[in-house]
Amino acid sequence: MLHFLHAHATHPQPELALELVWAQLASQLDAFADDAPTLGWCYLSDELAHGAAAVLHGLRQRLPQVAWVGAVGAGVLATRTEYMDEPALAVMVCNLPRADFRVFHGRQALPGHPRGHGAAPSHWHAHTAQVHADARSPDVGELIAELASRTDTGYLFGGLSAGQHHSLHLALDPQDIAGPFTDAGAGVWHGGLSGVAFSERVRLVSRVSQGCSPVGPRREITAADRNVIYELDGQPALACLLRDLGVTATVGNSGWQREALPKVRATLAGLTDASSDLLEHGRHFGADTRVRHLVGLDPARQGVALAEEVEVGMQMAFCQRHAQAARQDLVRICAEIREEFDPQEHPHSRAAGAIYISCAGRGGEHFGAPHAEMEILAHALGDIPLVGFFAGGEIARSHLYGYTGVLTVFGG
Repeated sequence: MLHFLHAHATHPQPELALELVWAQLASQLDAFADDAPTLGWCYLSDELAHGAAAVLHGLRQRLPQVAWVGAVGAGVLATRTEYMDEPALAVMVCNLPRADFRVFHGRQALPGHPRGHGAAPSHWHAHTAQVHADARSPDVGELIAELASRTDTGYLFGGLSAGQHHSLHLALDPQDIAGPFTDAGAGVWHGGLSGVAFSERVRLVSRVSQGCSPVGPRREITAADRNVIYELDGQPALACLLRDLGVTATVGNSGWQREALPKVRATLAGLTDASSDLLEHGRHFGADTRVRHLVGLDPARQGVALAEEVEVGMQMAFCQRHAQAARQDLVRICAEIREEFDPQEHPHSRAAGAIYISCAGRGGEHFGAPHAEMEILAHALGDIPLVGFFAGGEIARSHLYGYTGVLTVFGG
């Protein structure tokens, strides 16, 4: 049977934070019986990022057969608990069969794809993969899309490391190291991406929760240049924006900016490709929708500039961050995941453990109170072991998102 165990603690010294976490884990290890843990996750808040190598080295010493992945976040998450703006560490381990996962990083490409150092064709195929990436990598979007194309399903989940001073991620498999502990810094990566790929035998269910709600109708981009939209449904884009925001003044009239700009600054844009549905059930953004900032206005040409290049034919709707909508959407994806583990429909599968990656802008007060986001998950899923982090961008499918939560639950 698949088991997950997790532990978390806060302490300003990385080594002592690890001691607190290990005391919790060690007391639970009997749950594995004869199946020792094989895979682990380690998430550190930015305040402990300087000790990432020491923490990973300590975990290797205590659990030498476990492969590790992880990242630094603006904060870290665990069942019912959020650590934001404080030194914290969250760790989870499971006994997934070795044949069902592969760790990858800059020196060990995804198995089965002859790219990078040490990679060679094999019969092992990545069905899905969890990804951690350095937010400072200039080509991170292209790296994510390329990696997704090398999995059977095209589905990735994960997030960007969000450390203010240390944007790093972790990936280490002891089977790839010649000596047991020859390099104390092994497994700590800067730049690029790393993670763990899973075979098709690993049952997992993943969903994206949006943190924004539409303030206007779905529209099609009918004229654009690079990142500037000039027409929506054949109408001037700026005029559409002002109409959706309830701005009565028109562009060119005296004082229109005084009325419009405060509302525009609180507005974003939900964007999706032409072949995807922007809205589900006509009310909330679909899983393929990417939320992007508005970065400028062009009153002379009625243009609206986004923080992403766009193409004619894409769908778009203006939106705003909305705490109530974020709560409702998080409850919705939990309900969908619960259905996937309904004992009547799936009698041989139960929710065993979970990974949750949330946007750094969603934590704490955005849901009304500290720990509120994690309380919603625990209320919906039960107190299953869960760890994660507050990211600088969230990854789902082949896309990079913002203001979202990506919840992945493993069945066992």
